Amino acid sequence: MASDTSQTTPVLQMSGIRKQFPAVLALDDVGFRLLPGEIHALLGENGAGKSTLIKIATGVYEADAGQIRLGGVPVRLDSPTAAQRAGISTVYQEVNLCPNLSVAENILLGREPVRAGRIRWRELRRQAAELVARFGLDIDVTEPLDRYPLAVQQLVAIVRAVAVDVKILILDEPTSSLDRDEVARLFDVMRRLRDHGVAICFVTHFLDQIYEVCDRMTVLRGGRVVGEHPVAELDQVGLVRLMIGKDLAALDELASHVREPSGDPLLAARGTGRRGAIEPFDLDVRPGEVVGLAGLLGSGRTELARLLFGADAADSGTVSVEGEPATLHSPTDAIERGIAFCSENRKTEGLIPELTIRENIILALQASRGWTRPIPPARRDALVAEYIKVLDIRPADPDVAAGSLSGGNQQKLLLARWLITRPRLLILDEPTRGIDVGAKAEIQKLVVSLSEEGMAMVFISAELEEVLRLSHTVGVLRDRRLIARLAGGPDLTSDRIMTTIAGEVAA
Repeated sequence: MASDTSQTTPVLQMSGIRKQFPAVLALDDVGFRLLPGEIHALLGENGAGKSTLIKIATGVYEADAGQIRLGGVPVRLDSPTAAQRAGISTVYQEVNLCPNLSVAENILLGREPVRAGRIRWRELRRQAAELVARFGLDIDVTEPLDRYPLAVQQLVAIVRAVAVDVKILILDEPTSSLDRDEVARLFDVMRRLRDHGVAICFVTHFLDQIYEVCDRMTVLRGGRVVGEHPVAELDQVGLVRLMIGKDLAALDELASHVREPSGDPLLAARGTGRRGAIEPFDLDVRPGEVVGLAGLLGSGRTELARLLFGADAADSGTVSVEGEPATLHSPTDAIERGIAFCSENRKTEGLIPELTIRENIILALQASRGWTRPIPPARRDALVAEYIKVLDIRPADPDVAAGSLSGGNQQKLLLARWLITRPRLLILDEPTRGIDVGAKAEIQKLVVSLSEEGMAMVFISAELEEVLRLSHTVGVLRDRRLIARLAGGPDLTSDRIMTTIAGEVAA
């Protein structure tokens, strides 16, 4: 555990930090201290200023005002290189490695063992294998990184971050793409690093994880610090109140499902599959029905969703929409039939960071009309303003570049892009991943509301409680097979789903 805060000199101390962007004051007189040998949670809603504070600490941004001290000594961290030389390593939520290079090359990129000007490839692979073994990862470091799923790539990024003499490790949502076993493995590594004196700043939206692994916490709201507490002295109710400025109950009461969906399926898949991706499956989605997909990482949830959207072409089976055969060979085919898909990978499959919030939101609607029929500016601006308000996208300025938004606000922007098209079937793949508790409750409310209005939905989440809470029907996947379709309701529990996944009950 961390040392007594009154007797320990912070390894990192930031004071009076201010950062102004054209549309928003991101940080206002913020103080933050990180002690050696502690795991410190940095918390707040999306847009609270967490990412901006991290980027100042790592030299990506320079503060407009304030001071940074390392080990009590004032420093200027004017570049990521300067921060790395000072012993600060960062792993961001979105994996930022070179997928075409091997795992070993990614881990030791820029730090390769060299002799006579040549890279010692055998030694490089040996060192990388040793580092990977520390995480209990059973992977071939000679394989290209893109051969592995996103969760493994995330762990490789963390291995790279600690491959140097790190004093401060900043982890920005490192568990958002990991399953339970991988989270437990990561926490073991974090504890070992802490016990060796490394200071760890841990950014997460999973409140249970804070209480499992963290020593202290700092809470930001609206670009200001609203609390710094030992984890043991602040319960979850108090933490949520600090983060959102009100009781969670005010946001977390989801409307009940007014009616169970009935009638013929909007979409019916029969024997639909793709070799190497997902075994043939049958699936019905009725108007107003939320079909949740549950399964461990790699079970085939996303692969199934991509077939329904035409992002991957099925090589077996049929799909019909409103009783009519539908050939879904591309996303365009799906969009023409009123199917929308919000991908979990917003960085590579959704967001266009150089475009504004307005341009990103309107993109799908304009594409559905064709580029020769531009949306009238007045209607476009009214629609964008409506969905910025509905989803509480921050900042609310539609002319801000989308790439400057926090991760959660980027996710809400992509959700707005599809909702503005008013689809008949909306496929949501991890729509609340990396989103704070307040925004998560609002998106859950929106899912229920859209369902009650008659929209069919496929909902994927790694959080079983979220799937259970929102779904009329739950499809359970294991080993890229749809093994069960279970009726939702109070009798369906996470334990039943987990035993189904484990094969302990009949599917």
